Amino acid sequence: MSPSPPRPRPAGRGRPDGWWLLSLPLLAFLLTPILALLGRVEGAHVLANLHSPIAQKAIAVSLRTTLFSTALVIVAGIPVAQVLARSDSRLRRLVDALVDLPTVLPPAVAGIALLVTFGRRGLLGGVLELGGVAIPFTQAAVVLAQVFVSAPFFIKSAAIGFGEVSPDLKQAAGLDGASSWQVFRFVTAPLARSALATGAALSWARALGEFGATIIFAGNFPGRTQTMPLAIYIGFELDFNLALTLSAILIGLSLITLLLVKWLLRPKGRGDAAA
Repeated sequence: MSPSPPRPRPAGRGRPDGWWLLSLPLLAFLLTPILALLGRVEGAHVLANLHSPIAQKAIAVSLRTTLFSTALVIVAGIPVAQVLARSDSRLRRLVDALVDLPTVLPPAVAGIALLVTFGRRGLLGGVLELGGVAIPFTQAAVVLAQVFVSAPFFIKSAAIGFGEVSPDLKQAAGLDGASSWQVFRFVTAPLARSALATGAALSWARALGEFGATIIFAGNFPGRTQTMPLAIYIGFELDFNLALTLSAILIGLSLITLLLVKWLLRPKGRGDAAA
């Protein structure tokens, strides 16, 4: 009996190919600054800085405002994601471009745009002032700045998740007497939960790192509008160890968020298929 021919080796297995070697310079460039920053952080300084009133207030403001902004993004972003997932009209393409705009817009421009909209002499500022509402340089301004820059991350992810739900399942639920809201609640949303969670995590991470729009629209007031990125900016000039500590915290939170997203997006049943 003749020996069977050798089985082809699956792509991506075995020794690294030339593409790995070519990728090393950029990967090293991305990794080295992170390692250099973490290498400068000393445990004693971290503990001391975590007891600093500036750090504690900045962390509290960041966590409080990002939770509010992420909740707003989810509630207001789901209808937009549904429009992007269900429609194929020219208006849908315009909405898609509008949603993408904050991701390419310089954050400082976003801050100026929010200021001339909600400021005292802005487009809506005068009307709000008549009602006794002042938004600029308050925590509400921090939340609005975060919503503006982070909403696209949730909307795009949610739209992809909604679009992957089989129309046959939604049609079958409708034939069984389910209303549009019931179809969304019991069919679409559960099947798209991984995409919704991924979008929410990415949106929260983006809001946590927001700087440019916040400092212009909300200012940098400790205990009120000073988030962790703004405290890092001040710490760079006044207390570099504090800036290092807050930077390490943000890196850790960002890494945890990315690992969560990777876990949510992992292929289902991969282990079974490999077996």
